[in-house]
Amino acid sequence: MANKRIDQPTGTETVGHEWDGIEELNTPLPRWWLWTFYATIAFAAVYVVLYPAWPLIDKATAGTLGWSSRGDLAKEMSAADMARQSVFQKIAATDIEKLPGSPELMQAAIAGGAAAFKVNCVQCHGAGAAGYQEFGYPNLNDDDWIWGGTLTDIEYTLNHGIRWEAADETRASYMPAFEGVLDTAQAKAMAGHVLSLSGKGQSSPAAAQTFAENCAACHGASGEGMPAMGAPALNDAIWLYGGSEAAVTKQILKPRHGVMPAWKGRLDPVTIKMLAAYVHSRGGGQKAAPAQPETQPADDVAGTQKAETDG
Repeated sequence: MANKRIDQPTGTETVGHEWDGIEELNTPLPRWWLWTFYATIAFAAVYVVLYPAWPLIDKATAGTLGWSSRGDLAKEMSAADMARQSVFQKIAATDIEKLPGSPELMQAAIAGGAAAFKVNCVQCHGAGAAGYQEFGYPNLNDDDWIWGGTLTDIEYTLNHGIRWEAADETRASYMPAFEGVLDTAQAKAMAGHVLSLSGKGQSSPAAAQTFAENCAACHGASGEGMPAMGAPALNDAIWLYGGSEAAVTKQILKPRHGVMPAWKGRLDPVTIKMLAAYVHSRGGGQKAAPAQPETQPADDVAGTQKAETDG
């Protein structure tokens, strides 16, 4: 610019413009800054050659090293899958009732089941497995099991579902509707007797007799339930559809029957086994009945006793 000049105090050329008597000096950049800037340019040039850099229509330049963040992630996921496969194979080879005998394997199964539960089960049973009473989705944290709460029982339920028509071996039980058999007053009296089994209501001789004639065959004389038939216990104050007199009366007159899908064929056997372990661990799982010792035939017993006597 025509107004450029040398600043006398500093000996530096000005840039040529002035504002209110203030002029700007054309001070050169520090040498160290320039070399740093040149180094970044060189680094960038090397980087775009070695690594993916230039975007194309459906991908980016590959780079001479062949590295990519996606490839790195794929390797890590492959390694994690291989590690999981080893655990899955051990779980698959272990009978479900023997899993608790191997604490590390059981914990791995519970962890895998927790992940599967979040994907497949929380929609009905809730994130904490507490269920939704208003919809008849059972709480999996208590110790009340309609069909039994052993690992084997839970695994069977997961495999075949509850009242799932597409599964031939599904669990199925149906409570008859007493509407038209009992009038409203009798139904309320019956509800009072049912609630009295867990100390929550008042019974009457007539209601107790009606219960004995119509309900005890499935629910038991004292309301203990019958898992083999899918008849729930009525004496533990745990209610699938609510424990008020109105809710129990409604269930007596117009019973509701929940449905659970069968997961066999939709989930692999190992995932179902892990789900069973997780549900069992929620706090209400039951232990398997101890194996009964084999009975020795009477003839063998007599022969053994004779041999011992002769000896």
